Amino acid sequence: MRFVKGSDLRAFPIFGDVLGRVVFSSERVMFLLVEIPPGGIVPEHSHPHEQMGVCLKGRAEFRSGGERRIVEEGTFYWIKPGEKHSVISLSDGPSLFLDVFNPPREDYLERIRELGGAKRDAVEDEGL
Repeated sequence: MRFVKGSDLRAFPIFGDVLGRVVFSSERVMFLLVEIPPGGIVPEHSHPHEQMGVCLKGRAEFRSGGERRIVEEGTFYWIKPGEKHSVISLSDGPSLFLDVFNPPREDYLERIRELGGAKRDAVEDEGL
C-alpha cells in the first residue's frame, strides 16, 4: 500500500495560476489534485483521456458545448475523451478538485520530471 499527504505533493502550473499535484499515477490511472484560484480559468481544451472527478472545496462553472453546470463541494463530474471543456472559478477562495484520468496524463508526468522529479510515495512505476 502507499499513502501520501496532499501537502507533501509538488505543485506545477497547468494553466496560468491553476496548479496541479499528481497524487498517484500508475500504468492505467492518475489521481490529480487541481487548485484553481479565485476567478481562475481553465481555458477550453480537450484531451484523449477519460476524466472523472469531484469538487472537494469551492465552487466553479464547468462548460462543455452549450452546457454550463455549477459544480460545488461534493459534486462529481465525468468528461469523455475528446470532449471540449472549460472551468471558471466562482469562489472567493481557492477551489480544489480531485481529477482521475485514464490513461494517465503523460504531459503532466513530464512537467514533474522537468521540475526535478516527484516524491516516491506520489508517483508509482514512472521512474521519477
